[in-house]
Amino acid sequence: MLSKEENDLLTRVGPGTPCGELMRRYWQPAALSEELPPGGPPLSVRLLGEDLVLYRDAAGRPGLLGIHCAHRGADLSYGRLEDGGIRCIYHGWLYDIHGNCLEQPGEPAMRWRQSGSRNSIHSPTSDAHAEAASTSHARIHQRAYPCREAGGMVLAYLGSGDPPLLPKYEFLTLPEEHVYAVKLFSSCNYLQGNEGNIDLLHVSFLHHSERDVQELGADGPTPDGKGLRDNLRTLSGRGAAPFIETCEAQLTDVGLRICKVRDIGPEENYIRVATFILPNLTAVPGGQTNWHVPIDDTHHWKYTIIFNRQRPLDKERVSRRHTMTADYTPIANRENRYLQDRESMKYVSYSGISPSYFQQQDLCATEGAGRIQDRTQEHLVATDAPIVAARRILASAIKEVQNGRDPPHVVREPGQNRFPNIVATFGTIPKSTTWKEHCNQLASEGRGWQTRMS
Repeated sequence: MLSKEENDLLTRVGPGTPCGELMRRYWQPAALSEELPPGGPPLSVRLLGEDLVLYRDAAGRPGLLGIHCAHRGADLSYGRLEDGGIRCIYHGWLYDIHGNCLEQPGEPAMRWRQSGSRNSIHSPTSDAHAEAASTSHARIHQRAYPCREAGGMVLAYLGSGDPPLLPKYEFLTLPEEHVYAVKLFSSCNYLQGNEGNIDLLHVSFLHHSERDVQELGADGPTPDGKGLRDNLRTLSGRGAAPFIETCEAQLTDVGLRICKVRDIGPEENYIRVATFILPNLTAVPGGQTNWHVPIDDTHHWKYTIIFNRQRPLDKERVSRRHTMTADYTPIANRENRYLQDRESMKYVSYSGISPSYFQQQDLCATEGAGRIQDRTQEHLVATDAPIVAARRILASAIKEVQNGRDPPHVVREPGQNRFPNIVATFGTIPKSTTWKEHCNQLASEGRGWQTRMS
């Protein structure tokens, strides 16, 4: 349980808010690269409570500017892409990707500058001051943020000062053919979205379906001596998770390593490990990362990045697992009650939401908690220990920024731009080995971010 003040600290992300300032110290996705094709129109983007325009110039470089023209506030997302920048359709002012005003074509050869508290419209013999129009544009600077492209995304740095290095997360360093990125609109605060990744226990309930039995095999061992199919067949009550599971956490240099441990017999434990990477993404097993990017306090984009280091992805096949509309909004949503089928809850899906809408199963839980979850009313239990730990390190990172320091893993030296402690894996380990020992061994060998154990 959090107090209202503690909850606000972690969830409010607009300019000037403590968490918003933390978010701005890291590179954040602004759009998918596919949304900004060469020659394509500008995009209206809302990010961390700011209204912005994203465009690609003639050289193919992405630029992210304040959406309102510095002249008289017209919306630049309607602008013309020409002459090396974006041109406002109201009076033709032209801006490059750095926010420099290159032209003010409506200005005459001589203009009259403001004098005192009024605009002079009198002759040059009055107190007005003549200024060459050819240089007046140099005084104008449109709000602009640096952009980089990697991992199928356009990333932006909205902080002050020099941006840090773009982190070399593995999915940001692989060839384009090895990475698939997609996003999904979420009508809730970013934190409850990302806490769904940190809460590993929910997978045994919310996402459980008869299909899991088919994929895992019918004869997997369980402590009671029955096969998986016998234990998972009944989708009612405790039937989805008849095992004893514990959830634990371990602090790392990037955030928090989370593990769910299941007792599956006298010799082995099953573990599932994810890594919460400050401030708003989580690496999960299967070569996947979920990045929850605030639009504002009450909406966010969930970017899902899937990668394979060994071979190119079959992107058409992968895309079929992510069902949504052309504008990245969910087909199964709150308005249609996530297409929940009460009959299928008996035999097919624990939630009644089709496995085809896997991410919408998460949305049902996270959006259902409200636009910003009221954490003053929750009752946490032992398996919520990773949630408690994640909130603490997020609050600690906010305090670092408030004290004028860089938060964790903001990288400014190339030699430090590596992240071996990101571990995301699942499988069985001997009972004689703890999950922390196993993960530390994987990290030391550079094998932390795995799709499955060997």
